[in-house]
Amino acid sequence: MTLVNALPGAVAQGLIWAIMAIGVYITYRVLDIADLTVDGTLCTGGAVCIMCMLAGCNVWVSILLATCAGLLAGFVTGIFHTFMGIQPILAGILTQLALWSVNLKIMGKANQAINVNQYDLIASLRYIKDVPFYQNTIFVVAIFVAVVIAVLYWFFGTELGCSIRATGCNANMARAQGINTNLNKVIGLMISNGLVALSGALLAQYQGFADINMGRGSIVIGLAAVIIGEALFSRIFHNFALKMLSVAIGSVIYYLVYQVVIWFKVDTDLLKAFSAIVVAIFLAIPYWKGKYFTKPTVAKGGDKNA
Repeated sequence: MTLVNALPGAVAQGLIWAIMAIGVYITYRVLDIADLTVDGTLCTGGAVCIMCMLAGCNVWVSILLATCAGLLAGFVTGIFHTFMGIQPILAGILTQLALWSVNLKIMGKANQAINVNQYDLIASLRYIKDVPFYQNTIFVVAIFVAVVIAVLYWFFGTELGCSIRATGCNANMARAQGINTNLNKVIGLMISNGLVALSGALLAQYQGFADINMGRGSIVIGLAAVIIGEALFSRIFHNFALKMLSVAIGSVIYYLVYQVVIWFKVDTDLLKAFSAIVVAIFLAIPYWKGKYFTKPTVAKGGDKNA
């Protein structure tokens, strides 16, 4: 019963992190960029949202400002990469490092709490049970995920969205077709980090505080959600919207497994190692499959009309 009672909270948390995982999917799969900015951007989104609400802002305005802060962080990473010629992974590390100081300045200290009894929050741990369905965190965050997927599906079907996808598929070919690949990379990084900051804003409300360490290791969780979703649904989900949905489902599965591991009373100090091992295994599966389980095809004979 302890496990059953904990599962709704795991689903809610998985859905919140699903928005972040979709942002990781945009850079990792669509743009083919390993962006490490997200470890700092998640905290930035939570910090801006909590501090704005503590200052008296409406919750929706606070979420919007948090998302804009994420867009700005992605813009900085994009400028580091495109204008300054820094490799994308290093550009993300530099922005992430700078965001540590920025987040501390935003919050004024390492942790800022918010009371659900005094502020109207969109998502909260207290809204999991014994509340109307329209206030239930699972329902509310599921609506957020659905809207994010719908908006991104529409956007990546536009001319600009298709050019961003083309940049990720083959930047040289896209450039030959007259596409401004540098601009597309900046826009893609901004969208990704905006989603991560949105996730951070919801996560801070859900847990009731923003903490300077809340984004540490988030890239691993995002990658785990992407890879688990692809491993389970790649054969049946071919539409772009369904691929993003598979990422969201992968995030929920990750947190459900996480909760089961905790229920088995595994040492919590080992959970980060568990996450890293899960990601490593799922990343290795395609390689193992191609090397050990796929028989090489050998052409027999020649062309009949040779």
